[in-house]
Amino acid sequence: MADDPTPAVAGIPRLLLRLEGAALLIVAVTMYWHGGASWWLFAILILAPDLSFLGYLAGPRIGAIAYNAAHTTLAPIAFALIGVLTASSTAVVVAVIWLAHIGADRMLGYGLKYGAGFGFTHLGRVGRAAG
Repeated sequence: MADDPTPAVAGIPRLLLRLEGAALLIVAVTMYWHGGASWWLFAILILAPDLSFLGYLAGPRIGAIAYNAAHTTLAPIAFALIGVLTASSTAVVVAVIWLAHIGADRMLGYGLKYGAGFGFTHLGRVGRAAG
């Protein structure tokens, strides 16, 4: 519907975005494995971006802003670049874990959020909003 305040991608473009998420997850995990960092650190930090859910305690608009800030690739890519330029392996490792999280979310259909509520995403509706 053209007047839908929470439009979502559909069809082949949706499939391609989910496949991109899977590719991001695979590349990030492969880079992490190749880098030889601790898998304990990976296990501890893989869900850290989901702490942004706490933004929903302030309402759906603030929640969407917090969630989207933690679930776009811009920040972890910048963090990785800073890590490479400053020779900070810790920054690179954290950025790769962060990218793996984002890739997994996209692969599973959890897209960026609209202010209408957690279930309204650019990849379609999830949770109660889907039904």
